[in-house]
Amino acid sequence: MAQKKKVQSKTKSKLHPQNPHRKRYNFKKLIESCKELAPFVIKNDFGQESINFFEPEAVKMLNTALLKHFYGIDFWEIPPHYLCPPIPGRADYIHHIADLLSASNNGRIPTGEQVNCIDIGVGANCVYPIIGNKTYGWKFIGSDIDPKSAKVANKIIDSNPSLKDKIEIRFQKRKKNIFRGIIKKGEQFDLTICNPPFHASAEEAARGTKRKLLNISEKKPSKTVLNFGGTNNELWTKGGEKLFIKNMIQESKEFAKSVKWFSSLVSKKSNLNAIYDALREAKVKEVKTIPMGQGQKISRIVAWTFTQQTNSYPISNSKRKRKSKSLIDE
Repeated sequence: MAQKKKVQSKTKSKLHPQNPHRKRYNFKKLIESCKELAPFVIKNDFGQESINFFEPEAVKMLNTALLKHFYGIDFWEIPPHYLCPPIPGRADYIHHIADLLSASNNGRIPTGEQVNCIDIGVGANCVYPIIGNKTYGWKFIGSDIDPKSAKVANKIIDSNPSLKDKIEIRFQKRKKNIFRGIIKKGEQFDLTICNPPFHASAEEAARGTKRKLLNISEKKPSKTVLNFGGTNNELWTKGGEKLFIKNMIQESKEFAKSVKWFSSLVSKKSNLNAIYDALREAKVKEVKTIPMGQGQKISRIVAWTFTQQTNSYPISNSKRKRKSKSLIDE
């Protein structure tokens, strides 16, 4: 009996319906936008064009091409070993959180420079502000505790004229602070976003990387290769994402009148109950849990506000309609 040929899906169905990266990468068009990508393109097990996702330089060049092709970014460069985030997943956060903002805007996603956002832990890559600005025209403040990350992010902004005056990088001098020292007196923001350090130790981060590599390939990796990079500050913090987000919730109370919606990515479902307890203790008005998925990875955004914004989360018009869960649903 002839062996059935492997067939790879043409779409990434778990991504947001508005995410431009739902379809398989069109490497011909990506190379037209970024010819430097060409040497990294190979044929995968399905006989289709791809890259070697175990190779950090290939991943970085794919990101460069995606940012150039979809978002008009002419210069994007990050130092070795710094986090090189997967663009589709970052775009998903932006599109889901845009839906949340639309719920208090008569069902329309607010666009333009009147929408002010903060990216906590912007990183050297500056990806969230780039996607948010280029997709919806939002203005961003990006904060980071790493001076090198702040310097590199500023270089990306300065090297792309279309980003100037749209994204501002602020260095967080006190590592234990999140909003303090970043939000200035009298400033108002529609939204804060955050991709917190997920792990509680370097060892846990290494184990997480091995799991990710196993998801990419059925072969057991002989050693941990950080194909997406990541420094200690980016990958782990004492207490992991659970303690980080709990501290963020506690500090957000001080800025309840300065921000409409606070939000954070939550990687581990097991952390949700502790986060919900912290939100109850903070006496927030409303909480939304927004499911997200990319490949085999399932995560979610938790958003909270201290002022009544909406009674329901808008449902997508696509066939895969999903509702966010309120705090009381859990």
